[in-house]
Amino acid sequence: MSDTDCAICEKHRGRGPLAGPLVWTTGTVLVTHQPAGPDGLGVLGYLLVEPRRHVATWDLMTEQEVGSVAEAAWLSARALRRLLDADGVFTAIVGRRIAHVHQHVFVRHAGTPDDIAWDDSPMWTGAPRGTPVEIEEFAERVTAAIEDE
Repeated sequence: MSDTDCAICEKHRGRGPLAGPLVWTTGTVLVTHQPAGPDGLGVLGYLLVEPRRHVATWDLMTEQEVGSVAEAAWLSARALRRLLDADGVFTAIVGRRIAHVHQHVFVRHAGTPDDIAWDDSPMWTGAPRGTPVEIEEFAERVTAAIEDE
């Protein structure tokens, strides 16, 4: 797969269904908020950290990219913790559906029932959700929290 047929590379160009509000960026990494779903709502506090360069797996990244992704995920997690009532902040690099490294950073909102697995916590129907405008506003708050770090 090349960057011309990669959904994440398209997202970095501001196109496609994965495109969400930009939270933070450097020369090597982008942090975005997950966009609203088909119902017009999205869970608040679900970020994605991705290297700018099209790279399929963690082991193929440069040392600089690894450091940038790690730092961006850490800053993002700290910002989410400050902004949301969270029982925890999780991060994961999983899956092979899209061959472009992408790290998920998301909260387990306070009140999430114990029987909901850590990785299913964003799907909890009681998690705070927002419209595209509310997601954009929340993304701006995350940006400010990262920059205040």
